[in-house]
Amino acid sequence: MDDAKQMKTPIHPTTILGLDEESKQVDEKTYRGIIGSLFYLTASRPNIIFNVCLCAKLQTKPREGHISAIKRIFRYLIGTPNLGLCFKREKEHRLLGCCDVDFARNKVERKNTNRGCHFIGGCLVSWTSTKQGTIALLIAETKYISIASCCSQVLWIKHQLKDYNLFQRQFPILCDNTIAIDLSKNLIMHSCAKHITS
Repeated sequence: MDDAKQMKTPIHPTTILGLDEESKQVDEKTYRGIIGSLFYLTASRPNIIFNVCLCAKLQTKPREGHISAIKRIFRYLIGTPNLGLCFKREKEHRLLGCCDVDFARNKVERKNTNRGCHFIGGCLVSWTSTKQGTIALLIAETKYISIASCCSQVLWIKHQLKDYNLFQRQFPILCDNTIAIDLSKNLIMHSCAKHITS
C-alpha cells in the first residue's frame, strides 16, 4: 500500500461498521495480525485508537468490508506521517473538559459511545472514547451520562493537579445539549434521573 491514495480521515463519517453476513469472509489470522500491528502503532498515534478498536471488535468473522476499513486507516497514516500532539508551555493552567456522544451509532448493540477530551491550558492531556453501559432512549439521557463521565475524569485530573500546587475551584465542561445542561444544573430534577448509571 506504499503507493495507495492518501486519506484525510481514518474513517468516513457515514461509515458504520457492524456484522456483515453478505460480503466475502477474509483470513482471520491475517486480519488479527494487522489489528495487532495497528494497536502497537496507537502508542504514538492516539488519533487512530477509536477506529482501530472498532475494527478490532470484528475479529471473529472478518469480511471484505472490514479489511476496506483497515486499508483506509493505513491510507490515512500514509497521508499524515508528521501528525502528532503539540504541548506548548503556557502560564495559565486552566482545566477544561469537553464531551460528546454518538446516539445509538453501534447498530449491533444499540449502545452509545462517550467521547471526551480534557485540556490544561491549551494542551490536550487526556481523551476518552468509551461505550456506555446502558441503552439510553433519549438523546438528553445519553448526553447527561456523557457529562457525568467527563466530570468524573475532570475531578480525577483536578485531584492530581493538587500534587503540583495547582488549584482551581471551578472548571468548565463543554457540552452541546441544553436539556442535559439544564438537568445537571437543576438539583430538583436529579431525583428524576436516578435510574441513569454513569
